[in-house]
Amino acid sequence: MNLLHGVGDFFSLDIGTNSLRIVQLNRGANGSFVLSKYAYIPIDQRLAQDSSELGRRRLGETILGAVNQAGIKTKNIAVGLPANKTFTSIVETDNLPDKELKKAFGYEIDKYVPMPMDEAKVDYIKLGPSLSDQNKIDMLVSSTAKEYAETQLELIEKMGFNVIAMEPEALAMARALSPIGAMDGRIIIDMGENASDIVVMYNDQPRLVRSVHGGFNLFVRTAASSLNVKEDQARQFILRFGLAQDQVEGQVFKVLSNLLESYVAEITKSIRFLQTKAPMLKIGGIVLSSFAARVPLFPEYIEAKVNIPTVVGNPWQLVQTTNEQQQALMNVASEFAVAIGLSERSNE
Repeated sequence: MNLLHGVGDFFSLDIGTNSLRIVQLNRGANGSFVLSKYAYIPIDQRLAQDSSELGRRRLGETILGAVNQAGIKTKNIAVGLPANKTFTSIVETDNLPDKELKKAFGYEIDKYVPMPMDEAKVDYIKLGPSLSDQNKIDMLVSSTAKEYAETQLELIEKMGFNVIAMEPEALAMARALSPIGAMDGRIIIDMGENASDIVVMYNDQPRLVRSVHGGFNLFVRTAASSLNVKEDQARQFILRFGLAQDQVEGQVFKVLSNLLESYVAEITKSIRFLQTKAPMLKIGGIVLSSFAARVPLFPEYIEAKVNIPTVVGNPWQLVQTTNEQQQALMNVASEFAVAIGLSERSNE
């Protein structure tokens, strides 16, 4: 099992807070893909968080049902790892021949893993020349707790599947959403229920990976408390009216204003960090995903605050689908970034 490399024919599994997403792609022409099989299964948030034996068994049964519903036959699977279970960093090191690099970097990799090495599952890949020093190279290092990885492996293998790869969700998401052919830096932002992933891509490679507290659930709880309504109603308000100041007297925008400012501050911090490292690197755009893409006027708000063109991402940009598939996926298509990114993996 690898954290960063996949092999052969496989399908992907994204276990979200409120749903399961499964995707199997076939290779198309000119770097494109064809949607072969898929499934979207809503789940209770408590099921995704239940670590008891009974809870994991029920989750396993739900996953197996989704795979059967999709009609997937292969036993090979790539699984996403949530941000709160992984640590990913970009580090600079000496530019050495691959054989020497593997040996030398192996000796110092423990410096970049925030846990004892005997308790961690670690993988790394070479990205290319450093953005700050062309005589050095950037390496991406990703790690997760061995105990967590083994627990996930046990869950999947009990269903008869072969886990060929586990990858941080942020990397998979960015792979699917990174604009095709972009020659400058792009910031990919995915707002989940409990946290937000921020990835800066350059030449189709991640050059900064961050996870920040402040997911959609925090917005919902803040709105519910301030407006004195139930959380379900607050969620509906935000998703319907968004940041419009001419709707419901702009109340949603007003009660979320402090959170929005904090969110912008995290984006600005990411830009500032990257520009300190690589002053000549131009950020050409921001791409939003998940709840950041669903809240009305959120893209416009971010663009106005950071003065960088901001758009809603399309995880299906490289994937060919039939009219029937498009109709079936219409209401949930934006939620498939991680699953599609996992399925677009290669051994390169």
